[in-house]
Amino acid sequence: MKAATEQEGAKSSAARDAVLDLKARIGKSVLGQDHLVESMLIGLLLADEINRAPAKVQSALLEAMEERQVTVAGKTYKMPDLFMVLATENPIEQEGTYPLPEAQLDRFLMHVVITYPDEATEGEIIKLNRAENARKPEAGAAEPPPVPQQAVLDARGELDGIFVSDLAQKYIVDLIYATRFPGRYGEPLSKWIQIGASPRGSLAIDRCARARAWLDGQDFVTPDHIRAVIHDCLRHRLILSYEAVSQGISPDQVIDKITELVAAA
Repeated sequence: MKAATEQEGAKSSAARDAVLDLKARIGKSVLGQDHLVESMLIGLLLADEINRAPAKVQSALLEAMEERQVTVAGKTYKMPDLFMVLATENPIEQEGTYPLPEAQLDRFLMHVVITYPDEATEGEIIKLNRAENARKPEAGAAEPPPVPQQAVLDARGELDGIFVSDLAQKYIVDLIYATRFPGRYGEPLSKWIQIGASPRGSLAIDRCARARAWLDGQDFVTPDHIRAVIHDCLRHRLILSYEAVSQGISPDQVIDKITELVAAA
């Protein structure tokens, strides 16, 4: 029994090391977007859909993984075990694109916001682009081996072993119910939310918090893990009131207020 436990622990460490190596590789070409890269990895671990994932990150992910998959439109193919959906939005050029209905947005595990890089990172992006354009293949230079798909599949199996206590689960439920019954918390929350999160919201927080804990090397979910993923899991699931929209209140501001008012059990 002891030998089996030690072997399982080694397997767990190997899978996590491989996923963290994947994170580091993506981070070398996608600068200043650590949260975005981590959210992408969570989506990969959970085999789910992510909205607003830029093509740059998708490309970096594929380059670091083995056995790229290609899907051809117009014909149905059986999808491989290692599969996720990434969607992009352009908030500036909207011609030819249409906002998704709320019911379709609700099907995305996370909605990730991409921010501008800071000044230092902007300079690093310029340097990286310059270096990439000037780089010439070196004779005998070997690229690092791709991250094996099996490492991600092993990691997915380990997520089921992440413990969620009754108190952590109650915290998730309380956060969700604050979006559905904001009147319990008075103003301004009661005036900001028109429709709260569906059960997909609570499931998303539970799953993403477990993945976040696993990435941190912990085998149980804490309130910090829940708060770390709640914005990505809920910002596309809240329908704000006309009053909130007219005041320029964003879903993130509403979620900030909810985490401020809802105490962890």
